[in-house]
Amino acid sequence: MKLLYDQNLSPRLVKLLDDLFPDSLHVRAVNLHTSDDSIVWGYALENHFTIVSKDVDFQQRSLLYGAPPKFIWLRLGNCSVSDSADLLRRHSVTIHTFELDAATSHLMLP
Repeated sequence: MKLLYDQNLSPRLVKLLDDLFPDSLHVRAVNLHTSDDSIVWGYALENHFTIVSKDVDFQQRSLLYGAPPKFIWLRLGNCSVSDSADLLRRHSVTIHTFELDAATSHLMLP
């Protein structure tokens, strides 16, 4: 399972969670950090990524268009990188199960 971390999340998450989500990327790594959501959505779709963001706009897009790509909405306010990483790590089984469920398009954490 490959995650694509949105601009509102730290690029450090890629390395911090590589043991659970190998081959994941941050939008900065593919020069999408200033792109609008439709471009990020299209990149995730074409390259088989699940988008991870704090941005409610992706949740609305997933309800409108469905999956793929899938979307994980981190419902955290301002927090540290380690708080975001801990949340994703704690819910890693749920995330991997979500990826296999064809009936769901988005996952809200926590």
